[in-house]
Amino acid sequence: MSRGQVVREWYESLQSGDLESLLQAFSPDIVWYQAEGHPYQPGGEPWVGPEAIRDRLLARVATEWDDFKVDVRDVHEAGDEVVAEGRYTGTFKATGKKLDSQFCHVWRVSDAGIIRFQQYMDTAQLRSVVTGAVSA
Repeated sequence: MSRGQVVREWYESLQSGDLESLLQAFSPDIVWYQAEGHPYQPGGEPWVGPEAIRDRLLARVATEWDDFKVDVRDVHEAGDEVVAEGRYTGTFKATGKKLDSQFCHVWRVSDAGIIRFQQYMDTAQLRSVVTGAVSA
């Protein structure tokens, strides 16, 4: 299976809510970086391991958002790296504000599975949705 297909299948598992497949795609020591300034990890430190990603990201998204979607528009393979472009949409329950934001994900995939993830997005827009503040 190509590295791009590994990432495409990960997104398909995300859309279908198949948590087990999501976590199985990761290597045991995956390093996951949220975009700088992301409200779920404002310090920018990575999460290491599938359980950290499950507990600090996936579980929160499942409980804090309505109709959260990751709409992947393009996937590009570049050696061990895979770049995905798309949009996040959803409504943050606590504020009732809607998110519609572009993203870029850079994945590193090896024979052991997904070993690294880096997210790029407009975190000021995300913070305004989460806090209810007006973004600049």
